[in-house]
Amino acid sequence: MEATINIETADKKPSIFNLFKCKCPRCRRGDMFEHKNPYALKTTMKMNKVCPVCGQPLNIEVGFYYGSSYVSYAVSIALSAATFIAWWVIIGFSLNDNRFFYWLIFNSVFLIAAQPYIMRLARTGWLLFFVRYDNNWRTPPAQQLERMNEEQEKNW
Repeated sequence: MEATINIETADKKPSIFNLFKCKCPRCRRGDMFEHKNPYALKTTMKMNKVCPVCGQPLNIEVGFYYGSSYVSYAVSIALSAATFIAWWVIIGFSLNDNRFFYWLIFNSVFLIAAQPYIMRLARTGWLLFFVRYDNNWRTPPAQQLERMNEEQEKNW
């Protein structure tokens, strides 16, 4: 499964915002997930073993992505704060009615609807802590895995 690279944009440094598209942190061009649609729930978390563009291993060790729950929590809190501020500015809060509870319901539904994308974004962000962008990703090969135990991979 080879990815094609646009010749015009191949030499430009890709933006950090490509991570919101769930791209590989090393080259910021290859897709981390097998399918682009996070709402195809049977395949939401199916990842490529290596980046199809630069060859970076995406599953560094067994249980590696348990740490992505911290990123997911931070993203969820940030989104909740953003919806709280937006609700406060647009609708407002009052002690005389139930607008706060309406916001709680709205925020809960919003977070549940956004959860498949948030989980993907959290994995991309977690991998970003350990794999940095490399300007010369074409020349040196990706660093190979040190502590991968294939037999234990599915036991988590």
